[in-house]
Amino acid sequence: MKGGMDGRAEDGGRVYQASGDQHINEQHHHYGWDGVAPGGPDSVRRPAVGRLPVVLRDRGEVMERLRASVGADRVGEVFVLYGMGGAGKTAVACALFEEVTAAEGRVGLWVNAADRASLRAGMLAVAADRGADDAELLAARNGLRPAADLVWRYLDRSAEPWLLVLDNTDDPEILRDGSWLRTSPRGTVLVTTRRAAAHWWPGAELQHIGVLPREDAALVLRDLAPNCGTTEQAARVADRLGRLPLALTLAGGFLSHQVLDPWTMDSYGDRLDGDERVQLIDRGADALSDADPRRTVGLTWQLTLDAFEARGLPEAAALLRLLARFAAEPLPLNLLNHAGIGVVLPRSRTETALRALLDQSLTELVEAAGVRCVQSHGVLLDSVSAATPADLVPALDTAAVRLLDAALPDVPDAGPYDPRLRLSVPHALALLKHIGEPSAARDALAVATRLAVALHRTGDYLSAWETARTAADLGQRLLGADDRMVLAARSREGRALFRLGRYPEAEVALRAVRTVQERLFGVDDPDFLDSSYGLQLVLANLGRRQESITLLRDTVAGRRSALGPEHPLTLRARASLLEALPAAEVATEEGGALLSLPAECARLLGPDHTVAIGVAHNHAWALYLLGRFEEADEEIRRVAEAYVRRFGPEYPIVLAARQLSARTRAALGHTDAAVELMTEVVARRERALGPGHPFTVAGRRLLDDLASGNWRPPGA
Repeated sequence: MKGGMDGRAEDGGRVYQASGDQHINEQHHHYGWDGVAPGGPDSVRRPAVGRLPVVLRDRGEVMERLRASVGADRVGEVFVLYGMGGAGKTAVACALFEEVTAAEGRVGLWVNAADRASLRAGMLAVAADRGADDAELLAARNGLRPAADLVWRYLDRSAEPWLLVLDNTDDPEILRDGSWLRTSPRGTVLVTTRRAAAHWWPGAELQHIGVLPREDAALVLRDLAPNCGTTEQAARVADRLGRLPLALTLAGGFLSHQVLDPWTMDSYGDRLDGDERVQLIDRGADALSDADPRRTVGLTWQLTLDAFEARGLPEAAALLRLLARFAAEPLPLNLLNHAGIGVVLPRSRTETALRALLDQSLTELVEAAGVRCVQSHGVLLDSVSAATPADLVPALDTAAVRLLDAALPDVPDAGPYDPRLRLSVPHALALLKHIGEPSAARDALAVATRLAVALHRTGDYLSAWETARTAADLGQRLLGADDRMVLAARSREGRALFRLGRYPEAEVALRAVRTVQERLFGVDDPDFLDSSYGLQLVLANLGRRQESITLLRDTVAGRRSALGPEHPLTLRARASLLEALPAAEVATEEGGALLSLPAECARLLGPDHTVAIGVAHNHAWALYLLGRFEEADEEIRRVAEAYVRRFGPEYPIVLAARQLSARTRAALGHTDAAVELMTEVVARRERALGPGHPFTVAGRRLLDDLASGNWRPPGA
């Protein structure tokens, strides 16, 4: 394509073409909101953690060093808190964060860096907090500008000094992908991690956070359960628990909630030494060393679950084992409030079971992306997962897949960025890591792939690519490279690469998938046709127009045969012909019926259906090329209004529609109106993408031609 739809040669790429990848059925998101997803950033002004320790024990020296690091004359430094899981690194970071934000003049910013999606979302929220506007953030999510560069530009320009905490950075490699970890003259970075190797943290000051001294460990238990024994008795229990803060917290939470038959420190310690059931931690799990924190934590939660059983609350154990199939990241509460949970515990008992886990500090309530969530410590979940009896695993996996499945839209629709989708990413991938049975893995991979589609269709192309790629890798372990669902995930990976402008990689990926799909399923298979449709988009943007058109025509014919002429995917493929073909061929294609496609789509799908709007956009372009300027002008203005209602004024496809509108206005002799429209388009693109981006450059060239009188309409 060579024109008003932001085509590659003239207007900088076909990434935002309406017909390119926005097939939606009539079903929409079913989250319980009124059609408009929240577009605001996650909150980074408070730590996404639950209850903090009553008193921060034995961290005075560390806190003094950290306080000095955020003094008025200290900036541009990185501090790394490292230690085993459960040692209290996050608690130390929280304590410093609270002190910093309580004092005047310094801003605290908290980001969960446990995975790529969470890190990117959190850092973009930091940019928003420091002044980045919606258009810039949207461009970063779309992959049209480097996200890390945007974030650090705003951190460097911050009017206030800041403390940035990167919590749970246990995979430091994700910081290097995009250069997320930097220094700034305006603030200090504090990282928490289990990884201490110096090569991960060049130039940073490292601080070890270890287990507590005996006396302080005893005081932690006494802080939580002051009436259960003496300090010496508490010290003996603390020794048995390795003086690990997480284990001490779980033990103290248990002791403080025994009312009818209170336990003493001594009785708790005796059970730790003598109860054989705690050795379940070793069943079916990786071999654990004596120093492995999973073993220590396993001792505490198993006694707690034994107590639940004795009190007639076995559902608490079932719920904890279900939570352990997911990631140690915020899990939306509404995900648990679904009939699918009935595979492992009665839905009517979920509330009671959850309250029991909360009371015993086995999980915590947090807020993420404006959603109430539960979150459990990773060491706890690892130990629970390792100790789960093998005969319970299939039901747990089935329930987990059903809950995730119900949390996603049945057929993802195009729309504004929805931060709540990102919350599901680590859980979908964690579930795929846990599953060991092919049938369950196939179901979980189908859910993860649909999540990637949903992210893709809200413009979060980087997250879509990462999710599809990782899910395919995980699924391939059990299912093999030629499994239908693995191939579908690989196809989505290729589609996301296309949207990121990585055309050669996208071509390689999609050709490889398509070749296997043709061999296994045939040329009329819907999955093969979907990969074919994606590949023709790539070829068009690589300048191989005729090859692209031939493949597109084959896809149209294949979808007519496999899906029927009225299926939205068939209609979308036909709409792409409106945009791809030269004007002379558009008029004769399908015996002239192609030009009546907008009315057909409106009748079959409704005028506000995403495919119908995209068809109208392509149709307006075809009319413009045919010299039918008045019809094109009227149609593209309606399209632009529909896009604004759906996406907001900054969305790139809105600007593409307005750019075509400027052309039609100029073609009708309304040059001043065309210049005004293009001035707005260029200004918005400069703000979002920068003055040197190809989209901005192409728009400014059109604006200059219009303003100077050098522009000519088609056929002139």
